[in-house]
Amino acid sequence: MIMLVALYGLLFGGAMQVPDGGSYMEFLLPGMFVMTMAFGIGETMSSISVDAERGVTDRFRSMPMASSAVVLGRSFTDMLYSTVGLVVMIAAGLVLGWRWHGGIGETAAAFGLLLLLRFAMLWIGIFLGLIIPGPSAVNAVWTVLFPLTMVTAAFAPPETMPAWLGFIAEWNPLSATIYATRDLFGNPGVGGGSWVAQNATLMAFVWPVLIIALFLPLSVRRYRRLSR
Repeated sequence: MIMLVALYGLLFGGAMQVPDGGSYMEFLLPGMFVMTMAFGIGETMSSISVDAERGVTDRFRSMPMASSAVVLGRSFTDMLYSTVGLVVMIAAGLVLGWRWHGGIGETAAAFGLLLLLRFAMLWIGIFLGLIIPGPSAVNAVWTVLFPLTMVTAAFAPPETMPAWLGFIAEWNPLSATIYATRDLFGNPGVGGGSWVAQNATLMAFVWPVLIIALFLPLSVRRYRRLSR
Protein backbone atom coordinates (compact mmCIF):
# COMPACT_ATOMS: atom_id res chain seq x y z
CA MET A 1 0.00 0.00 0.00
CA ILE A 2 2.86 2.40 0.81
CA MET A 3 4.49 1.68 -2.55
CA LEU A 4 1.16 2.29 -4.29
CA VAL A 5 0.86 5.68 -2.62
CA ALA A 6 4.40 6.64 -3.55
CA LEU A 7 4.12 5.53 -7.17
CA TYR A 8 0.63 6.88 -7.78
CA GLY A 9 1.18 10.15 -5.97
CA LEU A 10 4.64 10.96 -7.25
CA LEU A 11 4.25 9.73 -10.84
CA PHE A 12 0.70 10.88 -11.60
CA GLY A 13 0.11 13.65 -9.09
CA GLY A 14 1.22 16.41 -11.43
CA ALA A 15 -1.35 15.39 -14.06
CA MET A 16 -4.29 15.23 -11.66
CA GLN A 17 -6.73 18.09 -11.30
CA VAL A 18 -7.24 18.62 -7.58
CA PRO A 19 -10.31 20.51 -6.33
CA ASP A 20 -9.38 23.93 -4.91
CA GLY A 21 -5.95 23.60 -6.55
CA GLY A 22 -4.38 21.84 -3.59
CA SER A 23 -1.63 19.24 -3.38
CA TYR A 24 -2.53 15.91 -4.94
CA MET A 25 -0.60 14.07 -2.23
CA GLU A 26 -2.80 15.70 0.41
CA PHE A 27 -5.85 14.85 -1.71
CA LEU A 28 -4.73 11.23 -2.09
CA LEU A 29 -3.57 10.26 1.40
CA PRO A 30 -6.93 10.42 3.25
CA GLY A 31 -8.32 8.14 0.56
CA MET A 32 -5.43 5.73 1.00
CA PHE A 33 -5.97 5.67 4.76
CA VAL A 34 -9.55 4.63 4.07
CA MET A 35 -8.46 2.01 1.54
CA THR A 36 -6.09 0.55 4.15
CA MET A 37 -9.02 0.18 6.54
CA ALA A 38 -11.22 -1.38 3.84
CA PHE A 39 -8.62 -3.86 2.57
CA GLY A 40 -8.60 -5.39 6.05
CA ILE A 41 -11.70 -7.31 4.98
CA GLY A 42 -9.47 -9.72 3.08
CA GLU A 43 -7.14 -10.24 6.03
CA THR A 44 -10.05 -10.94 8.37
CA MET A 45 -11.67 -13.38 5.96
CA SER A 46 -8.40 -15.26 5.54
CA SER A 47 -7.76 -15.47 9.30
CA ILE A 48 -11.24 -16.79 10.04
CA SER A 49 -11.06 -19.38 7.23
CA VAL A 50 -7.58 -20.57 8.25
CA ASP A 51 -8.67 -20.90 11.90
CA ALA A 52 -11.60 -23.05 10.83
CA GLU A 53 -9.45 -25.26 8.58
CA ARG A 54 -6.79 -25.81 11.26
CA GLY A 55 -9.33 -26.70 13.93
CA VAL A 56 -8.80 -23.56 16.02
CA THR A 57 -12.48 -22.68 15.70
CA ASP A 58 -13.49 -26.18 16.87
CA ARG A 59 -11.32 -25.84 19.97
CA PHE A 60 -12.95 -22.54 20.82
CA ARG A 61 -16.38 -24.06 20.29
CA SER A 62 -15.58 -26.80 22.82
CA MET A 63 -14.74 -24.29 25.56
CA PRO A 64 -17.33 -22.96 28.04
CA MET A 65 -17.55 -19.42 26.69
CA ALA A 66 -20.14 -17.26 25.00
CA SER A 67 -20.26 -17.45 21.22
CA SER A 68 -20.02 -13.69 21.03
CA ALA A 69 -16.73 -13.75 22.97
CA VAL A 70 -14.94 -15.58 20.16
CA VAL A 71 -15.94 -13.20 17.36
CA LEU A 72 -15.45 -10.17 19.60
CA GLY A 73 -11.96 -11.40 20.44
CA ARG A 74 -11.18 -11.66 16.75
CA SER A 75 -12.48 -8.13 16.19
CA PHE A 76 -10.31 -6.67 18.97
CA THR A 77 -7.22 -8.45 17.64
CA ASP A 78 -7.82 -7.20 14.12
CA MET A 79 -8.46 -3.67 15.40
CA LEU A 80 -5.10 -3.67 17.18
CA TYR A 81 -3.35 -4.86 14.03
CA SER A 82 -5.21 -2.29 11.91
CA THR A 83 -4.30 0.53 14.28
CA VAL A 84 -0.62 -0.33 13.87
CA GLY A 85 -1.08 -0.45 10.10
CA LEU A 86 -2.75 2.96 10.13
CA VAL A 87 0.12 4.44 12.14
CA VAL A 88 2.59 3.07 9.58
CA MET A 89 0.56 4.60 6.73
CA ILE A 90 0.40 7.96 8.49
CA ALA A 91 4.17 7.93 9.02
CA ALA A 92 4.69 7.10 5.34
CA GLY A 93 2.32 9.91 4.36
CA LEU A 94 4.25 12.41 6.46
CA VAL A 95 7.49 11.33 4.77
CA LEU A 96 5.86 11.78 1.33
CA GLY A 97 4.68 15.29 2.15
CA TRP A 98 1.16 14.84 3.48
CA ARG A 99 0.14 17.04 6.40
CA TRP A 100 -2.99 17.62 8.43
CA HIS A 101 -4.04 21.22 8.97
CA GLY A 102 -6.94 20.84 11.39
CA GLY A 103 -6.87 21.22 15.14
CA ILE A 104 -6.21 18.44 17.62
CA GLY A 105 -9.91 17.68 18.05
CA GLU A 106 -10.59 17.54 14.32
CA THR A 107 -7.54 15.38 13.68
CA ALA A 108 -8.51 12.97 16.46
CA ALA A 109 -12.06 12.81 15.04
CA ALA A 110 -10.65 11.92 11.61
CA PHE A 111 -8.61 9.07 13.06
CA GLY A 112 -11.66 7.95 15.01
CA LEU A 113 -13.75 7.77 11.84
CA LEU A 114 -11.05 5.72 10.13
CA LEU A 115 -10.99 3.19 12.97
CA LEU A 116 -14.79 3.13 13.12
CA LEU A 117 -14.84 2.23 9.43
CA ARG A 118 -12.31 -0.55 10.03
CA PHE A 119 -14.42 -1.89 12.89
CA ALA A 120 -17.40 -2.04 10.54
CA MET A 121 -15.42 -3.63 7.72
CA LEU A 122 -14.01 -6.36 9.93
CA TRP A 123 -17.52 -7.56 10.80
CA ILE A 124 -18.15 -8.03 7.10
CA GLY A 125 -14.90 -9.99 6.98
CA ILE A 126 -15.80 -12.11 10.00
CA PHE A 127 -19.21 -12.98 8.58
CA LEU A 128 -17.82 -13.86 5.16
CA GLY A 129 -15.00 -15.84 6.74
CA LEU A 130 -17.54 -17.93 8.65
CA ILE A 131 -19.59 -18.77 5.55
CA ILE A 132 -16.75 -19.25 3.05
CA PRO A 133 -16.02 -22.95 2.53
CA GLY A 134 -12.26 -22.84 3.13
CA PRO A 135 -9.30 -20.50 2.53
CA SER A 136 -9.19 -21.36 -1.17
CA ALA A 137 -12.48 -19.53 -1.67
CA VAL A 138 -11.28 -16.31 -0.04
CA ASN A 139 -9.56 -15.08 -3.21
CA ALA A 140 -12.72 -15.64 -5.23
CA VAL A 141 -14.79 -13.60 -2.77
CA TRP A 142 -12.16 -10.87 -2.59
CA THR A 143 -12.13 -10.67 -6.40
CA VAL A 144 -15.80 -9.69 -6.20
CA LEU A 145 -15.32 -7.24 -3.33
CA PHE A 146 -12.16 -5.57 -4.67
CA PRO A 147 -13.87 -3.42 -7.36
CA LEU A 148 -16.33 -2.13 -4.74
CA THR A 149 -13.45 -0.87 -2.62
CA MET A 150 -11.86 0.88 -5.61
CA VAL A 151 -14.87 2.80 -6.99
CA THR A 152 -14.56 5.65 -4.51
CA ALA A 153 -13.48 9.27 -4.23
CA ALA A 154 -9.97 8.18 -3.22
CA PHE A 155 -8.08 8.68 -6.49
CA ALA A 156 -10.18 11.24 -8.38
CA PRO A 157 -13.23 13.43 -7.71
CA PRO A 158 -16.43 11.52 -8.61
CA GLU A 159 -17.68 14.55 -10.54
CA THR A 160 -14.90 13.93 -13.09
CA MET A 161 -16.13 10.37 -13.69
CA PRO A 162 -18.93 9.24 -16.02
CA ALA A 163 -22.26 10.09 -14.38
CA TRP A 164 -23.22 6.52 -13.46
CA LEU A 165 -19.77 5.72 -12.07
CA GLY A 166 -19.59 9.00 -10.16
CA PHE A 167 -22.97 8.24 -8.57
CA ILE A 168 -21.71 4.86 -7.35
CA ALA A 169 -18.47 6.40 -6.08
CA GLU A 170 -20.25 9.15 -4.13
CA TRP A 171 -22.69 6.74 -2.48
CA ASN A 172 -20.00 4.21 -1.67
CA PRO A 173 -19.72 4.15 2.16
CA LEU A 174 -15.95 4.46 1.83
CA SER A 175 -16.29 7.80 0.05
CA ALA A 176 -18.17 9.31 2.99
CA THR A 177 -15.18 8.61 5.24
CA ILE A 178 -12.79 9.89 2.56
CA TYR A 179 -14.67 13.18 2.27
CA ALA A 180 -15.06 13.51 6.03
CA THR A 181 -11.40 12.87 6.81
CA ARG A 182 -10.26 15.28 4.10
CA ASP A 183 -12.46 17.91 5.71
CA LEU A 184 -11.23 17.19 9.24
CA PHE A 185 -7.59 17.02 8.18
CA GLY A 186 -7.97 20.25 6.20
CA ASN A 187 -6.97 18.56 2.94
CA PRO A 188 -8.36 19.44 -0.53
CA GLY A 189 -11.23 17.63 -2.24
CA VAL A 190 -13.73 17.85 0.59
CA GLY A 191 -16.95 17.04 -1.26
CA GLY A 192 -19.00 17.04 -4.42
CA GLY A 193 -22.46 18.32 -5.18
CA SER A 194 -24.57 15.37 -4.03
CA TRP A 195 -26.38 15.21 -0.70
CA VAL A 196 -24.21 12.38 0.59
CA ALA A 197 -21.04 14.30 -0.26
CA GLN A 198 -22.29 17.46 1.40
CA ASN A 199 -23.16 15.50 4.56
CA ALA A 200 -20.06 13.32 4.55
CA THR A 201 -19.20 13.61 8.23
CA LEU A 202 -22.68 12.46 9.22
CA MET A 203 -22.63 9.60 6.72
CA ALA A 204 -19.08 8.60 7.77
CA PHE A 205 -20.66 7.76 11.12
CA VAL A 206 -24.02 6.43 9.90
CA TRP A 207 -22.68 3.98 7.30
CA PRO A 208 -20.35 2.09 9.71
CA VAL A 209 -23.02 1.97 12.41
CA LEU A 210 -25.50 0.44 9.96
CA ILE A 211 -22.91 -2.10 8.78
CA ILE A 212 -22.06 -3.08 12.37
CA ALA A 213 -25.75 -3.33 13.29
CA LEU A 214 -26.25 -5.75 10.41
CA PHE A 215 -23.11 -7.90 10.34
CA LEU A 216 -22.23 -8.17 14.05
CA PRO A 217 -25.41 -10.12 14.96
CA LEU A 218 -25.16 -12.08 11.71
CA SER A 219 -21.61 -13.12 12.62
CA VAL A 220 -22.58 -14.20 16.14
CA ARG A 221 -25.58 -16.10 14.81
CA ARG A 222 -23.46 -17.83 12.18
CA TYR A 223 -20.89 -18.84 14.78
CA ARG A 224 -23.61 -20.26 17.01
CA ARG A 225 -24.94 -22.31 14.10
CA LEU A 226 -21.46 -23.77 13.62
CA SER A 227 -21.69 -25.08 17.16
CA ARG A 228 -24.72 -27.22 16.47
